[in-house]
Amino acid sequence: MKVSDPYRLGIDAGGSGMRWALADTVGAIVAEGSVAGVSANQLASAGGRAVMHDTFALLARQVLATGVPVAVCMGLTGFDGIASEPAAWLAAALGIVPQAVTVRSDIEIAYLSAFAPGDGYLVYAGTGSIAAWIDMDGTLHRAGGRGVTLDDGGGGFWIAREAMRHIWRLEDEQPGVWRQSAMARAVFAHIGGSDWSLSRQFIYGQDRGAIATLALAVASSADADPVARDILERAGAELARVALALVGRYGARPVVLSGRAAQLHPLIAQSMRAALPAALALTQRHTLAHHAAARIALHSHH
Repeated sequence: MKVSDPYRLGIDAGGSGMRWALADTVGAIVAEGSVAGVSANQLASAGGRAVMHDTFALLARQVLATGVPVAVCMGLTGFDGIASEPAAWLAAALGIVPQAVTVRSDIEIAYLSAFAPGDGYLVYAGTGSIAAWIDMDGTLHRAGGRGVTLDDGGGGFWIAREAMRHIWRLEDEQPGVWRQSAMARAVFAHIGGSDWSLSRQFIYGQDRGAIATLALAVASSADADPVARDILERAGAELARVALALVGRYGARPVVLSGRAAQLHPLIAQSMRAALPAALALTQRHTLAHHAAARIALHSHH
């Protein structure tokens, strides 16, 4: 391998997974893969920093099996634009100079994979949720995205928490009633049992991305459980709310709905559509942010 390999590396680093793609000189994806998720929030603790460092090392080993990139663009969830460690650690793991690595907010990468600056609003529902608009000057404007502890309505974590809250409130009133609920059965199957200790460990003993995977169980039971349907419909209304916040501030523009949580069930997009004005265009799009990041790296490094 040599540093002149003509590859550009794009990385989409979110709470539930970190996906990477290598693009050649014309932007074609020649290799891709994934490792465990990371978040800029991990920089706040020694343990979190160690995990991020090790995860970058694992990703680098995957990438270097194909070649050494000359430029890297990473979208990192929770990134404030200031911290220098992610770029430095990634560069060291890949054996390239730190100046070749650009780290941006993951929402910026997702936006640019859907729109040119100024063109529309992106609503992204993954582990959390956010609405974004990048104006013609390149400034990012946002609504939501405050983190799962405070809000992030309609994201995977929010869906998981709403389901758990409903199940355990009913259990307080009628222990064992979960057996009559398709959603509760699916949720408890996902976490390994119906004992409270298992729920407690699931919710409080792991990171937000892992908790958000419980939304899969909610979506899988929606056709059989009216409570699951209601949660997914409310998720769509929450996503409409952040879109409308930007519409109210900056005017009507087309809206794109993206992110893995938005794809869990058609009810989410349907209820979001119902909560938006009829004249406002809404498109659901499956964007591959790691591919977009690789192409951003290509255009920013010639």
